[in-house]
Amino acid sequence: MTTTVAGITVPDTALVADATEFIREREDDLLFDHSRRVFFFGALQGRRRGREADLEELYVGAIFHDIGLTEAYRDSHNRFEVDSANAARDFMLEHGASPGDARRVWLGVALHTTPGIPEFLDGEVELVTAGVETDVLGFGYHDLSEEERRAVTDAHPRPDFKNRILQAFAEGNYHRPETTFGNVNADVLAHFMPGFERDDFVEVIRSNPWAE
Repeated sequence: MTTTVAGITVPDTALVADATEFIREREDDLLFDHSRRVFFFGALQGRRRGREADLEELYVGAIFHDIGLTEAYRDSHNRFEVDSANAARDFMLEHGASPGDARRVWLGVALHTTPGIPEFLDGEVELVTAGVETDVLGFGYHDLSEEERRAVTDAHPRPDFKNRILQAFAEGNYHRPETTFGNVNADVLAHFMPGFERDDFVEVIRSNPWAE
C-alpha cells in the first residue's frame, strides 16, 4: 500500500517493504516512529534545499539509523552509529544492492551524529542527518510549514519524545562509554550515567607517551 505524508511518498518497493518489516520487528514504537519521521523530514528538507536523493536509499538509511541502540547490540563496543550502519549495509547487500549503493547508505547512517560533514556528500547521506536534526534537535524546524510538520507527526506521533529519546541514547551507550569520546553521546552519558567521566581531547594529547 502506498503511503504519502506531506507530499512525500514512501517508495513502494520490495526493499522498502522488507526494511520496514525488519525494523518493525526489532524496534519499539519510539525508535520506529522516530525513524519514519527522519525519512519524511529528510525528504522534505531535501525538497526545500533542491537536493536530489534516491528515496529508496534514503528510506533504508533513515529506518536503520538507530537499530544499534536496541537490545541486540548490548554487547557491542562499536559506536552505535557503526552498528546501525553495518546492519543497513548488510541488509542492502543481501537484497541485491550494489556495493556502491550499500556504501552510500552506510555513510548516511554512520555519519548521522557527525555534523558538518554529511552536507558535503551525496544527498542520501546528507538527508538522513537532516531528518535526524529536524526531529531530534529542531534544526530546520521553521523551514518546514506547520502543515508539513503536523502531517508527519500525525502519522508518527512523538509523545514525550525528548525525554524518551534521551533515555534510549543513554541505554544504548551505558555499556560502551568509551565510544562516546568526541561525539554527542558523551553529553548524554554526562547527564544520565552516574560516575561517567568524559575523556578530554587536550589531556589525551598532553598525556600521551610521545616525549614532545
